[in-house]
Amino acid sequence: MRSLAPDYAPMEDAPEQIQRMLESLYRHTSVVVRLDVILRAEEMDLPQEALHIVALLPPGRYTRSRLCDQMNSAIVAQGLNRLLGTHD
Repeated sequence: MRSLAPDYAPMEDAPEQIQRMLESLYRHTSVVVRLDVILRAEEMDLPQEALHIVALLPPGRYTRSRLCDQMNSAIVAQGLNRLLGTHD
């Protein structure tokens, strides 16, 4: 029997989900690597549009501020700021 629950995160919750992802990433550390961000985004079942933004991150080490700057730039460039919000 097929589940009636969506197999993706609703878009209206995307900004809050991204914020929760950021909070969980930086709860116990001040720097993460790109792979940490990708794995956490997948683990938290972010919407496809948010996963696409995370996949656009260049390899590297990120403080929260730098990660948010990179994500916000990609979100705005892709025209998704109304759907995904911007973050700090």
